[in-house]
This record gives sequence, structure tokens and C-alpha cells, in this order.
Amino acid sequence: MGGSGQPRSAASPRPPSDVARIELNSLAHSYAPKVQRPGDYALRPMNLTWQDGGAYALLGPSGCGKTTLLNIISGLIKPSEGQVLFDGADVTALAPEARNIAQVFQFPVIYDTMSVFDNLAFPLRNRGVRGSEIKKRVQQVAELLDLTPDLKYRASGLSADAKQKVSLGRGLVRSDVAAILFDEPLTVIDPHLKWILRSKLKQIHQEFKLTLIYVTHDQVEALTFADQVVVMVDGSVVQMGTPQALFEDPAHTFVGYFIGSPGMNLLPCRLAGSAAYVGDHPVPLGAETLARAQQAVTPESRVVLGIRPEFLGCSAEENTQSGGVAADITAVEDLGNFKIATATLGGTSVKAKLSEDALLTPGRGWLRFPPERTKLYIDDRAV
Repeated sequence: MGGSGQPRSAASPRPPSDVARIELNSLAHSYAPKVQRPGDYALRPMNLTWQDGGAYALLGPSGCGKTTLLNIISGLIKPSEGQVLFDGADVTALAPEARNIAQVFQFPVIYDTMSVFDNLAFPLRNRGVRGSEIKKRVQQVAELLDLTPDLKYRASGLSADAKQKVSLGRGLVRSDVAAILFDEPLTVIDPHLKWILRSKLKQIHQEFKLTLIYVTHDQVEALTFADQVVVMVDGSVVQMGTPQALFEDPAHTFVGYFIGSPGMNLLPCRLAGSAAYVGDHPVPLGAETLARAQQAVTPESRVVLGIRPEFLGCSAEENTQSGGVAADITAVEDLGNFKIATATLGGTSVKAKLSEDALLTPGRGWLRFPPERTKLYIDDRAV
């Protein structure tokens, strides 16, 4: 996609104004003519800010609104509510070509009758960039994407993997864009090549400091690509944070469940005294967590205990003195460099990730919930 303004050398340094700080103010979107209930929203009201030069991911399952949000940022869709701001300027009503962004789609968008070189050069020629600068920039991007041997060949003869690399290159070749938006660009790529291309995109981001926004349903892609990940479900943004923050401190039960392998253990519970009871089993809570929960809980609240398998202790030795909870260990899987123990507590199945040398067999066992690692959720939101 093109941009406005006078043509400028693609190889020259980008002025700071070229990279956009993107803000979404009270943004929402519905495909229905009139919103009558929250479920009518494809995107529920949100406020988000992406700083210039950052690498971001929009992560969530199919149908959660990721692509709709990306298309609103690019200008392909006008939101039914709210504003899109680039560096403080309202661009909500501007067409895509007036926003100075590039977008890479799920399936390759290239010209089969052109050579790979001409495909990569096309966005630059459209902006009147000089021939010598075009050649320099195309060769630079081709080298980054390992396309140099293919430059002279027609795109029609390339594999699906190579065609998508050309499509990526067309998005990356302009150095004057405000942002580059990627809509699940590695879906058609071979799994091994996916890892290589993710590494390439990280390298490109570090080298050129472009603002990159990457849509995916794959947590590995999101967590390895982005500095900040926006997690979405049912049209809502439920958390934005670093990969570490999303793993260690999920703000919503969906984030805990969706991120991690296995995902977070989520156990329905009730509060009583200084503990959360899973069935008849008391799990000690931190004093601060307990105090906040007691202020927020109502008789109608859904209360859930959450703990990552990596933080849940599991052993065959009785340890009630250190807060151990009796449980039935139903399975122990040896996965090479670690083991996964499955246990049942209060009728709920939980998993613990253990070291490869852990001595554990199915039968009677003990779980330990470190208070500093044990989360409490009320109506899916972290206390």
C-alpha cells in the first residue's frame, strides 16, 4: 500500500515522523446496523496505544476480531465507533493509501508475470524512487529473505513458500512506511521455514526499527516475534504485555489457558477463612490476594484458582507442613527433558511440569501451591 507526500529515497535514513505511534481511542466495531447488545460487537470498545518502532502481535483464536482490528488500522474498514490516531492525527476516515502503511496478507499478493526483482521494486517505482536506490533496496531485502538467487526469475514459477517471501519483501522494501501490518503471513509456510522467517523478521525489526503489528493464532509465533502481545477473545482485548508478563501474571483466565503448554490449571473454588477451597481441599492464599478477593467477591461471582504447571509442586511424599494438598496422581508422562504429572483435585484435573529425574508414579500424591505463584480470578479477571 502506498502513502502520501513527495517521493523520497528508500535507502536514506527515515525521519522520526515516518514511524507512527498508533492510538485507538474508544474504538469499537459492529457489522450490525444497530448495536442492541454486547454480542453485536465484532470488536468491543477498547483503548490501545502502540509506540513507534515497536514489534507487536495480535494473538487469539479464529474469529476473535484480530483481522478486523488490523483492517481498521490499515483503513480497509472504517470503525463504527471511536478513532484511529497516527502520531496524534485522526486518520479514521482516511483511505489506506493515505495512511502510509504496508500490509502483508495471509496468502501471497504478487504479480506472477513479473520477475521477483520487479515484484520487490514495484512499491518503490510507484513512489518515484530513483533506479539506483531501487536496486540497492531490493538487493538488501532480497538478501535478508534469501531471495537473491531468485531475483531474475518470474514469480509464477516459485513455490508457495517463496511466493510468500516475495509478498513479505514487498511489505518490507519501503523504508518510509508508518507501520507494516502482517495478517497471519506464515500460514502457508513450511514449519521449518516459519522459524527461519520469524527470525528474519526479528532481525529486520532490530535493523530498521519499523513499527510491526503481526496477527496470529499461534502463541509460539506471537511470543517469539513480539516485544508486546495483545491477547484477544470474543472481540475484546483481555491483556497487553510482554511475553514474560503474559506467562507469569495472566490478567484473565483465557490468557492463562491459551498461553503455555500445557496451559494454566484453572480450578473452580470457594473462599473461606484464609484459603480457597477446591472441593473440600483448602489451598492457602497470600494475604494480599485474599484481602482483595474478599472485597471483590459477591454471591454470584465465579471464583477460580489458577496456577501454571511449571509452578505447581507435585510429589509422592506427604508435605502438609509446607501447605501440601492430598491428590490422586492419575498419570505421569516422560517427555524427555521433563515430565508431566496429571492429578485430580476436588474433581478437577490438574497438571504439573516436573524435572526429568522426578520420581513419581500414579497413586496417592501431594500438590503444593506456592502462594506467590497462585492466582485467583473472579469472573475471569485476576484479583
